[in-house]
Order: sequence, then C-alpha cells, then structure tokens
Amino acid sequence: MSNTNLLEPSIVFDCFAEVNKVPRPSKKEEKMIAFLKAFGESLGLPTKVDETGNVCISKPATPGYEGRKTVILQSHMDMVCEKNKDSDFNFETDAIQTYVDGEWMRAKGTTLGADDGIGVAMEMAILKSNDIEHGPIECVFTRDEETGLTGAFGMKGDFMHGDYLINLDSEDEGQIFVSCAGGVRTTATYPFPTEAMPQGYTTFRIGVKGLTGGHSGDDIKKKRANANKLLVRFLVSEMEKMDLRLSDIQSGGLHNAIPREGHATCAVPTDKFATIKADLEAFAADVKEEFSVTEKTIVFTIDEEPAATEAMQSTAMRKMLLSLHAVHNGVFAMSQDIDWLVETSSNLASIRREGDHVTVTTSQRSSVSSACANMASVVRAAFELGGASVVTNEGYPGWKLNPNSEIVKIAKESYESLFGKEPKILAIHAGLECGLFSEKYPKLDMVSFGPTLRGVHSPDERLLIPTVKMVWDHLLDILKRV
Repeated sequence: MSNTNLLEPSIVFDCFAEVNKVPRPSKKEEKMIAFLKAFGESLGLPTKVDETGNVCISKPATPGYEGRKTVILQSHMDMVCEKNKDSDFNFETDAIQTYVDGEWMRAKGTTLGADDGIGVAMEMAILKSNDIEHGPIECVFTRDEETGLTGAFGMKGDFMHGDYLINLDSEDEGQIFVSCAGGVRTTATYPFPTEAMPQGYTTFRIGVKGLTGGHSGDDIKKKRANANKLLVRFLVSEMEKMDLRLSDIQSGGLHNAIPREGHATCAVPTDKFATIKADLEAFAADVKEEFSVTEKTIVFTIDEEPAATEAMQSTAMRKMLLSLHAVHNGVFAMSQDIDWLVETSSNLASIRREGDHVTVTTSQRSSVSSACANMASVVRAAFELGGASVVTNEGYPGWKLNPNSEIVKIAKESYESLFGKEPKILAIHAGLECGLFSEKYPKLDMVSFGPTLRGVHSPDERLLIPTVKMVWDHLLDILKRV
C-alpha cells in the first residue's frame, strides 16, 4: 500500500493491507483459508474450519460482558477478480496494489478487494484488539460468496452459535439493510455448426470497451449499457443489411457483473467492408447519445483480421443472434411496496463460443420468489426460441424482513446516538448470504451494513476512506450495547 500508513482506524487499514497480500479469487480461497486459520491460532483463540472451507474464530467476552448475547460478525473471504485489459496482474499470485486518491482508496488496474476484504479486516481488527468492550463474539469468514454462495450453501446448521449476526458486506455507509433479493442463474447453450467461409470475404474483429459495468444487482437500475447487448444489437442490424458471417464471439464476464467489454470475429463480402465501418461509426454516435450520462468512455473498434476459413452456419447464426437480441436485460419490475426498490431484474452476463457451441450466462434476481421464477422463464423462452438448451440452477433464497428485530433496533439507536441522524433502513436488490443463513438458522436476528464502496466488481472499485471509521465506531458501539 502506498501513502496509506496514516489512515484511520489504523488497525483496520493495517489488517486490510495484510488481507490484500493474500490471493483470494472466488473458488480458489485455499491461501486465504490458511491465512485466517493461522491468524486465529496465533492469537490463541478457538479456530475451526468446516468441510466447505468456512472459518470461524471465537473470542470470549471482555470482563463484565460475560452475560451478553453472542454476536456473529460475518464477511466473505473471496473477491471478484477483474482487471483492465492492459494489466498483466495475476490474481492467483500477486498482492493487490492499493493507493489513496483524495478520500478514496483504489487499486492499480484491478478490483480493490474491499468487497468484502474491508469486512474481513474489521473482524480481524476486533479479534486482535485488547481495548474493545464486547460480549462473546464469533467471527465467521465464508468462502466463494461471489460466484456461488458456496460457503453459505455448504455451512451446516451447527457451525455458528450466536444470537445476532452482523453481516459486513454492504456498500453504503448510513444504510442498514434488513432484507435482500434471492436469485437464480440461467445458462443457455447454442449449437455452433460451421460451414466454409465463402470466397471474397473480409474478416474483421469488432469490439466494444470502456463501459462502466458494475454490480448486476446493486447497479442494475443505474441505466448503464451492457456490452453484450450492444454488440449483438449491431450484429443484428448488419445481418439484416448484408451477408454477415460470425466466426467467434467472446463478450462479457462474471455472472454478477454488468459486462464492460466484448468482441466478435466476423466477415462480410469485401465490397461491404467499407459500409460496415461507416455503419459502426454511426452506431457508436447513436449509442453515445443514448448513454451520454452513464457511459462517458465507451469505445467501438473494428480491425481487419487474417481470413477465417469457417463461420457459423447462417440459419443457426440468425436464430441465435435474434434470440440474444430479444432476451431481457435490466430492470423488469419495480417493487409495489417501496418506490425506489427494484423488485425483479435480469443480467445478460456473458456470451462465449467454446468449440462447437456458444455458452450464454445470465442471472435473475427478485425479492419475490414467484417473480424470480417468472423472470427466469421469460429468459428461458427467448433462448429456446433461438434453438438453445437451457438450464436454471436452484438459486438462493431471499432474506425476509423481521419487523421485530432486536439487532436492527440496537443498530439504529447506536447510529443516532453516534452521528445525530437517522440511518436508512433498507432492502437491497442483491444477494446477501443472510438469505441462506435465515434458512439454516431461522431464529438468527440479522442486520447488514458497511462502508461506502463504488465501482464494485470492476477495476474502478474504490473505498470511501472516512466511512471506514464511521462504520468501525458504529460496530464497536453496537457490540458494547448488546
């Protein structure tokens, strides 16, 4: 970390620096599990790892607080690994390089890992401290939250033993979350039959990059462009004008990220190549106008490539592209109870040729289980009409509001006492592990909050430094009040 040694609270930022030295891609958290286990044992605290890879470190109450209820502090140990195209960073071996930019902390060309490394750091800081007043604590670190909620799914019902749970995986200071959306993932597989490329065709690569991207739940309402939808939209428009051929498509990324870039390798009759270049220039101007507020740095490219020898069979290509053009992306319905809350949405996350087929990944979210099932059905219908085989996974449940929550009352009163204003009590259109915890531990009283993050799941991820101390003070005050 550069120019970060004076940040407060220093114990939290010191722990965050240690966390960011440890590679922790989703599904590859072995180094992080070992790190946390060694950390707990070095403090002489009871430390356990379950068969899934979740870690729990327990700390007894400080003198005078022995009779208090047990509080579980919970965060996830993995991080979304996104980097800029020009970066040679290796997430499996390299330490995240952070720096301070005004009031924000950022990383050099990669995701910062504050989602949820800053939550992990706060738990570590509490475990290390000897001057904090609190009752019995269990610090729980789950694995693979970002790509499958694997840790929460695999956790047994006897792993945690607390009365209250504070999830440290929210992204707006001053907001206390008491409910979240559930979700499913729908994957389509299109056949990619090939035929010989006709003579007299020019092969080229068309690309889109520089989009804002973001979290497919929290940012879905922010009217940001989807690279996959833009790329398909242009290909469909040109397919209707000329004999377009498709050789490859590699667009988008993680299922829970709004895609920022993608490209396709295509061919058209050589005498049409100048036309398609001009069409792309006009299309780029239209898109920049449509997204003039949310997409300031969008770039479209077209470059000649060595001649391709084969392309997708024309009829199959047409069906696939029209299907992808039709599939829903973005907000589907707003909540009937809360005006500003997205109820149901879908994200067209990635489109990738893999040999003799194209795999398309999408994710659907909703705070209403029947609406989530319907959203997946709508997406499935578009895919099947295009000739794809479709699978929707079992997904994960939402977290229902507990109107009689004691921990919400404590958290609200603490915030008002500390900062002289009311926090916002909210629901979130994103998946939190609290949904799964509520199934396994139905009596567990839960709340979620955290410091302010922006640009999560993208290389623009940043942490608002002053909010870390606010959340830290709030957390310590809650522990004292329980």
